[in-house]
Parts: sequence; C-alpha cells; structure tokens
Amino acid sequence: MVLQGWVVPVIIGGVFIILGLGALIWGKREEKSYYDVLTTREDLREFFSRWPGRPEPGALKAGGWIAIAVGVMIGLVGGLFGMNS
Repeated sequence: MVLQGWVVPVIIGGVFIILGLGALIWGKREEKSYYDVLTTREDLREFFSRWPGRPEPGALKAGGWIAIAVGVMIGLVGGLFGMNS
C-alpha cells in the first residue's frame, strides 16, 4: 500500500495529539498524587526539599499543550495538502 503525500503529516499530527493528551493526563495525575501526599503527611519535608524527585506536573502539562498545538498544526497542513491534490 502506497500512502499519498498528505496522509503522513496527518498521521504524525495525530500521534502528536495523542502524546500531548497523554502528557496532560500524566501531569494531572502527578499533581494530584503530589498534593494528596502533602495532606497525609505530618511533616512537609517532601514539599520543601523536593525529595524524592518527581516530574514536575506543570512541565508535563505545558509540554502536553505544546504537543497538541504542534499536532493540530501538522494535521491541518496535511489536510490542506490533501485538499489540493
């Protein structure tokens, strides 16, 4: 099966969107677990010392939004190429 030239950017855009959604969900889960740990601990050592290290939830969510934006743009470019061919 030979793919037309516009299908590949649409597939890559879809992969970026899926990865972005995954990063958003992962970031929300990390944030929730981080704050749940804070409410159950008597000392706030983890909050102040940032140990044990965890991926920063804000960075995961920001990266997710960036990946979604890139995926949408790539998908739109691929769709425009598909309409012109």
